[in-house]
Amino acid sequence: MFCVSEQHSESCLPAASNPESTQIAASPGPPSANLFVGTSGWAYPTWKPGFYAAGVPARSFLHFYARQLTSVEVNYTFRALPKPAQLQSWTDATPPDFRFSFKAPQRITHFQRLRNSHASLSEFIASLAPALVAKKLGPLLFQLPPNFAADTALLSSFLDDPILATHPHLQLAFEFRHHGWFTATTYAVLRRRNAALCVAESADFITPDVATADFRFYRLRRSGGYTTAEIHAFAQRFAPHTQHSPHYIYFKHEDQPTGALNAAALLAATAASNSEARA
Repeated sequence: MFCVSEQHSESCLPAASNPESTQIAASPGPPSANLFVGTSGWAYPTWKPGFYAAGVPARSFLHFYARQLTSVEVNYTFRALPKPAQLQSWTDATPPDFRFSFKAPQRITHFQRLRNSHASLSEFIASLAPALVAKKLGPLLFQLPPNFAADTALLSSFLDDPILATHPHLQLAFEFRHHGWFTATTYAVLRRRNAALCVAESADFITPDVATADFRFYRLRRSGGYTTAEIHAFAQRFAPHTQHSPHYIYFKHEDQPTGALNAAALLAATAASNSEARA
């Protein structure tokens, strides 16, 4: 489960009990403020007809997706940078309040391992200009490999790169997959730059839920998805906090549309929770 420690208290998100997922084809209704929910990609023909309507052509997938969900995590940029025209077409296909999060290139996180990355980081940020201009740029995710042991001095140096100083409003999130990173020292380094600890859940790894920035970043990666009860528990947990800070939440993409349906259900459940709180 995800547990968040706030000085002397600890609260937890629902445990990963690994039951069969309930696929919920719910309309999100009016989006909750500061809640950006989606999956890690959208170009999946196998999501028909569970998520995409049977008659929707592949070229219209993103347009359809962005009317159901409020964000997408683009993993494409892990291996290749988008062309300006390509990214412009993505921003044109989405509504004004939609957000794109982008995974940092493996050249930075896996090959250079955060060292001597100024040129690569500058190129990555420059490639995202159409999303930045359109005001649709969400966080940049730096996913470190499991064999990348903790080195907070290196992390601090990376966060001091001059290109980041020229873009102080960029939202950065770090997904650590080596347990050595989860220390007070790491959290202090992240807080200094207002960078988020990515809270990730998978079958074999769970990240502590610690706030280090004025936004939150979650990757819910459990295979098979989440039940109706778990989605509602997430909504109850997230709803009060989205009134004060942006939350980016991404479900796992699979051949089946489970993640997309879970994302739509979370938007709907959170909107309902907010409505109940205002009543």
